[in-house]
Amino acid sequence: MTTTTHSPAPRWRAVGRKATERGITLLTWIITIIVVFPVVWMVFTAFKSERDAATTPPSIFVPLSFDQFAAAFDRGIGGYLINSLTASVISTLIVMLLAIPAAYGLSVRPIPKARDALFFFISTRFLPIAAGVIPIYLIIKQLGLLDNITVVSLLYVGINLPLAVWMMRSFFSEVPNEIIEASRVDGANFRTELLRVVLPIVGPGIAAAALICFIFAWNEYFLANLLTTTFARTTPPFLGSLVDGRGRFLAILSAASTLAVLPVVIAGWVAQKRLVTGLAMGAVK
Repeated sequence: MTTTTHSPAPRWRAVGRKATERGITLLTWIITIIVVFPVVWMVFTAFKSERDAATTPPSIFVPLSFDQFAAAFDRGIGGYLINSLTASVISTLIVMLLAIPAAYGLSVRPIPKARDALFFFISTRFLPIAAGVIPIYLIIKQLGLLDNITVVSLLYVGINLPLAVWMMRSFFSEVPNEIIEASRVDGANFRTELLRVVLPIVGPGIAAAALICFIFAWNEYFLANLLTTTFARTTPPFLGSLVDGRGRFLAILSAASTLAVLPVVIAGWVAQKRLVTGLAMGAVK
């Protein structure tokens, strides 16, 4: 009679796998807390008084109020938020209207020398914006268009368009050729093929690209600070103006910053499912 002995290796491997998963989970939570903590502290500081916000060590159990938010609106943050929203929405819409057909022509229906066109798009991001800002400033000043929200929006289009084209091209590349060929066999023209066949498939990718372009336009500081003064000034330069040499600005700056991040947080929350799906679309190629 023979006795069969089972090796403990599979059991030890399972235990090791669970320990690894727990370690990764713990590390993920630690990184998340480290990343989120400054944002949470900013929101908490927004409800303090300036005196309590400047204490060392930081005070926690202090009276909270909405006074700093009221002070931010008294300084006119509402108008700056509207300017940021206007520039971000206009530039994002124009970028997507241009990027979708451009990326479609560079992937699904490739044009001659598509690689050269793609390199040209990405090469526009090689030059730092600070290196080209002087001619931009002089041209806009010569045209009398300084402090103009339309000009700022168009500049944001130029900044975000290359990124959107590259992102949309990777999303279009995920569309199965069989679906496109079947639509062509059924007699679909270019417009029908793009609007009714391809775009519904890459909808999450469009949402992801649009949200990223919106965030980049919303957070842009350099051009907005240089080319605007009063009427077209956006939120980032306004936040910089709140810094006071006397040091009493932490609470109001936190309140204004909290108001500034709300539109982006809301947009990301609304589009979170499409955003995750869209960002995962180009991950396999």
